[in-house]
Amino acid sequence: MYKTLIKPLLFLFSPEKAHHLTTRLFSIALGLPFLGSLIISYYRLENQSLEKEILGIKFPNPVGLAAGFDKDGKYYKSMSALGFGFIEIGTVTPVGQDGNPQPRLFRLPKDQGLINRMGFNNEGVDAMVQRLEEYGTEGLIVGGNIGKNKVTPNDLAIDDYEQCFHKLYHLVDYFVVNVSSPNTPDLRSLQDKKPLTELLSHIMRLRNAKETKVPVLLKIAPDLSEGQIDDVLDILESQGVDGIIATNTTISRTGLNTKDEVIAQIGNGGLSGLPVRRRALDVVRYIRQKSPDLVIIGVGGITKAEHALEMMEAGADLVQVYSGMVYSGPSLIKSIKRKLIQQTG
Repeated sequence: MYKTLIKPLLFLFSPEKAHHLTTRLFSIALGLPFLGSLIISYYRLENQSLEKEILGIKFPNPVGLAAGFDKDGKYYKSMSALGFGFIEIGTVTPVGQDGNPQPRLFRLPKDQGLINRMGFNNEGVDAMVQRLEEYGTEGLIVGGNIGKNKVTPNDLAIDDYEQCFHKLYHLVDYFVVNVSSPNTPDLRSLQDKKPLTELLSHIMRLRNAKETKVPVLLKIAPDLSEGQIDDVLDILESQGVDGIIATNTTISRTGLNTKDEVIAQIGNGGLSGLPVRRRALDVVRYIRQKSPDLVIIGVGGITKAEHALEMMEAGADLVQVYSGMVYSGPSLIKSIKRKLIQQTG
């Protein structure tokens, strides 16, 4: 029904409008007594074989919602009704910011991809804290993806990450340090060896001073060379970082079916969805070969169940989806879980 009826209707709207429309309508539908229970029942698929204990956390299943979908922690409870094993909210910054001018989100239907240059648009960490405290997270696994404000220079970026880290510490199950979005000027230079070492060593000192040790992961770009990935892995090991998320969106535009003039008209932004799948797989496979014990969350181009299985076979402990739902619909989560059950069956 999604591909034949709902998707064509949603694609009549701009991508950003369609996103806000669907999340709001879905939340309203869940609040209706009969319809809400029907939706939850339809998407529920629980099986002991899906459970995984990673990072000291017992995940009910290994399929998560990637960061970027719920930037402000407004929809994590309603999205959990789709059967996600965990939900990552953010990227959140210390102070709210509008992000880049619209339009800033574009569909590539011929490629089952998206290009975005959202620019960490969010209401700020205090608003997220208030929402999490009000809504609660009982029975849910929620990750907090943290970043820096656009106006914060890189030499002061540590302060931004520290603010978000402290304020969210008692509310999330794990943290993701995001230095890999292409849509905040100069952010990706924080992936370089010296600034990344300084940032992660600071975050881990803060974490290790806490009584409860919340896991910390790093999210990297798919555009890093093998040498750069080696540097990142060395830093993660030396600083005791718990895991890695591979990968964020790509700035590459190679191999697309969409016409070059359309791509040129869209302009800058990070490409996600099916076009990034092969590169994300290669990065996950490379990391697993280099770091057999490192926790890896694989994300990028998962548009059907087989893609998730392939990502896990490449070495991912857990997987995340976002863009794939735009083209395959919310049943994607259930289909992945069903395939995993069949595989272990």
